[in-house]
Amino acid sequence: MVIATPLDHAEDLKTALDKAGENSNELELFIEAAKKSYGNFGYRAATFLIEGMPEQDLTQLNCEFLKENLSLAMKARMEFSWCKNLPEELFFNDVLPYASLDETRENWRPQFYQQCRKLVAKASTSTEAVQAINSKLFNQINVHYNTGRKKPNQSPSESIEQNRATCTGLSIILVDACRSIGVAARVAGTPLWTNNRGNHTWTEIWDEGWHFTGSDEYNSAGLNRGWFVGAASKANKSNWKYSIYATSWKKTGIHFPMVWNAESKQINAFNVTDRYTGKSNLNSLENEVLIRVQDRNGGKRIEVKAELLDEKKQILASQNTKAGRADLNDIAGFSCNPNKPLWLRLIQGDQVKQIPLRRSNDGEVMVDVQWDELPNESEITNSQLAAVTAWLTAPAKVRPQSLPSEWAKGDLSKVDSKKAINLIWEDYRKQLANERQNEIASKTIQLGDKKMRYLEKVFGDTKEDKRSLWISMHGGGGAPSRVNDSQWKNQINLYQPKEGIYVAPRAPTDTWNLWHQSHIDGLFDRLIENYIATRGVDPNRIYLMGYSAGGDGVYQLAPRMADRFAAASMMAGHPNDAKPDNLRNLPFGLFMGGKDGAYDRNKTAEKWKNLLTQLNKNDPTGYKHMVRIYPKMGHWMQLKDAESLPWMAKHTRNPWPKKIIWQQSKGITSRFYWLQIPEKKLTKGQVVTAIVEGNTIRINTEKVSHLNIRLSDHLLDLDSQIKISVNGQDKFNSKVKRSALEIIKSLDQRADPTSVATASVSLKL
Repeated sequence: MVIATPLDHAEDLKTALDKAGENSNELELFIEAAKKSYGNFGYRAATFLIEGMPEQDLTQLNCEFLKENLSLAMKARMEFSWCKNLPEELFFNDVLPYASLDETRENWRPQFYQQCRKLVAKASTSTEAVQAINSKLFNQINVHYNTGRKKPNQSPSESIEQNRATCTGLSIILVDACRSIGVAARVAGTPLWTNNRGNHTWTEIWDEGWHFTGSDEYNSAGLNRGWFVGAASKANKSNWKYSIYATSWKKTGIHFPMVWNAESKQINAFNVTDRYTGKSNLNSLENEVLIRVQDRNGGKRIEVKAELLDEKKQILASQNTKAGRADLNDIAGFSCNPNKPLWLRLIQGDQVKQIPLRRSNDGEVMVDVQWDELPNESEITNSQLAAVTAWLTAPAKVRPQSLPSEWAKGDLSKVDSKKAINLIWEDYRKQLANERQNEIASKTIQLGDKKMRYLEKVFGDTKEDKRSLWISMHGGGGAPSRVNDSQWKNQINLYQPKEGIYVAPRAPTDTWNLWHQSHIDGLFDRLIENYIATRGVDPNRIYLMGYSAGGDGVYQLAPRMADRFAAASMMAGHPNDAKPDNLRNLPFGLFMGGKDGAYDRNKTAEKWKNLLTQLNKNDPTGYKHMVRIYPKMGHWMQLKDAESLPWMAKHTRNPWPKKIIWQQSKGITSRFYWLQIPEKKLTKGQVVTAIVEGNTIRINTEKVSHLNIRLSDHLLDLDSQIKISVNGQDKFNSKVKRSALEIIKSLDQRADPTSVATASVSLKL
C-alpha cells in the first residue's frame, strides 16, 4: 500500500470546506490549531483528516473534538516505539482517524488510551500490543459477540452500554483501541462469503506489513489465524460482493460495502483480496462439512464434542462445536473422505448421538442438529423410527443414499411406520422441489430427447395437500407444429374445473400418435410428481382428460396408468388397440358426438359403452363409468362434454384396491397399484389378477415369472400372518416386517406418499 504524503492539497481542501458549509469555520480553526501545536506536520495531519471526511462529518464535527483526537494521536506517536517509527502516511490513514465506518462519532481515545496503555506495558512490537489488547480488553469492558445488539455498526460506547456487539462492532472497538496506543489498524471484511453463508468483518494491523486477527478472537499462536481463513482464501476479486476490503481514510476510488447501509459510498477502501487468496493461505482450506448444534429447534447453539469416525468407528478427527460468544459464521467442521462411509458422533456428558455421513461433491455442507430431537445412540439400535430421525438429520448432500443396514434391523410398528413415512416423505419432497426447481419454473419437462411444455390455470381456493390436478391433452397430431401449437393453446381455455390446477401439456411430437407413445408415461409421472411435491396436489385427486387426438391418448394412457388417476374422461377420440380391462379401479368417462363418424369414432364409442357395461355387470364394484353420446353433435360437442368434470371430481383414487386387473399390452409398465414385475422380466401379453380377502392374497398370472407384492396396512393387517397363493399354489405364509428401507425404496420409485409400501414379498413363480 502506498499513500502519498499530503503536500499541496489546496483544491481537495477547498472542496471539503465548501461541502462543510456553515461548519467550515470550525474546520479552519482546527487546521490553525493543529499547525500552531505541531507545525507543518500538524497542518498536514489536519488537512488529511478533513479531505477524507464523509460529508456528514464535514457539516457536524467541531474544532474541539478534532483537536482532542489529534492531540491524543500525537501523544501515542511520541510515547510508543512502534508508532514513533511509523511512516507518516500510515499514521495519518490508520492511527489518526476518529472513526472506521459509519458508526456514531464519539471521543473514544481518552478511555481506550488509559485502559490499553496498561495492557501493552510489556509489549515491544505492534503485534505484541494487539495480542495483549485482544486477549484482555473485551473481558474488561464486558463486550462480546451477540446478535441481540441494537445495530451492527455500534460505536464503542453503544456496545459497552449493551455488553454485546456483532463482528462489526467488535472490530470497531479493536481498531479504536489499537489506534489509541498508536498501532496502525483498520477494519477489514467481505460483504459475502463465496458460499453465501453471510458477511464478516475483522481487524487488520500494521507490523512491517499488514496482518489480521479476529476481533475478540484472541489466538495465542499469533496473528494471521482465525476460523475464517479458509473462507477468505476462496474470495473472488472479480466479483465485488465476494471480495475482501480494508478501510481507508484517504480516498481510493473504491468504497467499503456496508451491508447494513448498502447505498452508502462514504467509506473508502482498498480491495485486499489478493493477500487472502495467495499461496500462504492455500493450506488452510475451508472444511466441507460444518456442524452446528442447537439445544432445540430455534434455540441456542451449544458446545458438544464432535467426532468424525470411519466405517470401523475409528476416530479420524475431533472438534468441539461453537457456542456462546463465537461468531455465527464460526462453525466446527471436517473434511470427509470421498470414498468411504463416515459417522458423526456427538457427545455431551453421558449422552451420545450419531448420524451417518458421506462426502459431498458439491462443496461445503452445513449439518444442523437439534440436540433434544436427535435420539441417543442406544435408542437408534432398538428403533427404526429413531434411526430414520438420525439418518434424516444429515443434509441430503452428505447423507448416505439409504438407511445404514445396521440401523435397519428392527421392526416398525404400525404407528411408527406412519411417522416414518411422514418424515421421509417431507425430506424427499424438499429434495425434489429443490432438484427440479428449474423445470418447474420453466414449465418444461425433458426426459432424454423428448421435451414436454405445459400451460396451467388455477381454479378455486383449496388447502395445501387437497388440491386437484387436471391433465388435459390437446388434439391435432399428424399435422405441422403450428397446428398442434394452436390446438394446445386452445386446450388450456377449454375446460374450467370448480377447483384445482388445470394443466394442458404440449405433446413432445407432431405425429398422429402424439399421446400414444411410451415416453408419455414417464413425462406424465414426472409432471405429477412435481405438482405433488411443490403445489400441494393430493395424489388421490389427479384427473386425466383429452379431446380428439387427446381423447385417443386417454383411451391409451388411462388403462396402462390407471393407478395414477382418480378418474379419466375421453372426449371425441379413438382407442386404436386399447382395451378397457385395466380400468377396474379407474372411473372412466366417455363423451362422443353421435355424428362423429370419422375413423368410426361414434361406432367405437358405442362398443366401449357396451364393454364397460358388461365389465361392470360382471364385477359390480368395479368399472364405474359415465357414457354420453350426443345424437345431434359432430366432432365438436359445443362443451356439452364439460359435464364430465363434476362427475370426475366426485371420485378419489384408492391406491390400495382389494382387486386388480393388470394386462400388459402396448406401453408396458413395471408397477401397477401394489403389484410389481421386475424391469428385466417385463414382456407384452403378461396378465395378473389379484384379490385380497382378509389377510389372504390370491393371484393368477400369465407369462409372469417374477412378481413383487408391495404391502401396506391400508391393504391388510401387517401385524398378522399373510397368505399368498399364485395360480392356486401357496407361495407365502408368514408375517412380514415393516421397514424404513421399504419406504425409502417406494418413494425412490414413485414420489407418491399415499402409495408407499412398508413391506414387500418377492416371489419367483
